[in-house]
Amino acid sequence: MAGFICFIVGAVLTLLFWAIIISAIMSWLFAFDVINYRNRFVAQLASFLDQVTGPLLAPLRRVIPPLGGIDVTPIIVLLVLRGAQLYLLPPFCMLLYDILPF
Repeated sequence: MAGFICFIVGAVLTLLFWAIIISAIMSWLFAFDVINYRNRFVAQLASFLDQVTGPLLAPLRRVIPPLGGIDVTPIIVLLVLRGAQLYLLPPFCMLLYDILPF
C-alpha cells in the first residue's frame, strides 16, 4: 500500500512537471503565432493545461513580477516540484513504509 501511494504521488508530480513545460512551450507558440486558438484541439489542450497549472502558478505570479516581460514563475514552480520529488518524497515514502506495514 505504501509503495502504491508513493508511486501515485511521484507520478502526479512528474505529470505536473510536464504539464508546466508543455504549457510554457504552448504559450511561446501562441505568442509567436505559430499556433492559434482557432484550432479546437489546440484550444482545448491549452485550456486544460491552464486549468491544471493555473492554481500552481497563480500565487507566485501575484508575488513575482515578470522580469523583462518574461514570466519566471514556471521555472520556479518546476524547481520546487523537482525538489519535492527528489528531496521530500523519499523520506516521506520511508516514513510511510514504517507506518503502513502491509
